Amino acid sequence: MDLRDVDLNLLVVLDVVLEERKLVSAARRLGMAQPSVSGALDRCRKLFGDRLLVRAGRGMELTARGQALREPIRALLTQARAVIGAPPDELATVERTVRIVSTDIPALTLLQILWEQTRRTAPGISLVLLHWRESEDVIDALARDQADVAISVLPQAGSGFVRTELYVERYCVAMRRGHPAAQDFDLDRWLAFPHVVLSARGSRRTPLDDQLALLGRRRRVGITVPSFLMVPPLLLASDLIAMLPRACMHHEPELHYCEPPIAVEGFPLHLAVANRAQGDVAVAHVAALIRDHFPGQP
Repeated sequence: MDLRDVDLNLLVVLDVVLEERKLVSAARRLGMAQPSVSGALDRCRKLFGDRLLVRAGRGMELTARGQALREPIRALLTQARAVIGAPPDELATVERTVRIVSTDIPALTLLQILWEQTRRTAPGISLVLLHWRESEDVIDALARDQADVAISVLPQAGSGFVRTELYVERYCVAMRRGHPAAQDFDLDRWLAFPHVVLSARGSRRTPLDDQLALLGRRRRVGITVPSFLMVPPLLLASDLIAMLPRACMHHEPELHYCEPPIAVEGFPLHLAVANRAQGDVAVAHVAALIRDHFPGQP
């Protein structure tokens, strides 16, 4: 194979397609039209001489070749970003504090990884994690030079930042093991016990309550807390129930998890970089590390 015939952008598209396994989702993440993604996939199939993804029921599955390519392609793109990014000598000498606004769940694993990688590649970078409140506060912090990078749910338009989608988070229902609602879990059992609700501003009502109201149902909110990290201890010590992002399942294995008994829409988690920081070597490096940490999952 002649490398002059290989377009690196094809591998960028293929990396996302192999992760998402849906052209619609891949197109949304890449900011491309679906026909363009489909065309890029066709070119990748010719390049590798394999279908890579095949129809399976209502979705798509990776072929053996497609599965085998996932990690090598991701590793290749990571190396390419490092080569094309800031010169190593510039990163090695830069001294900069990068301020990150993030919800607590992504920050649990992200901070340690960021610290280890920046210590190795850019030891002069210091990290500050700022308290997350609501999306409006995040946008304001980026605009007022109070934050450089944000991990949050953000609107499509923003005059003070550039955003990319990291992944789409889904919900699960969490309770203690042995909870009386766990057996034959359904909507009635879900609503028979008080709920824990997360709200940085103390609101007891969420879009879920509006959804339940359309069904003629309601839930009782027992406790409202400002942080996801406060929820697991409450669940483990009581009959409270909570609806949490699926990412929590990796951090609290002692809890019992169920699918919501009604269809609950997930939410996209975004990475935003303040406009004024676009040319900042340190901020760009940290943002690239964050993107690499969230390869379109969980």
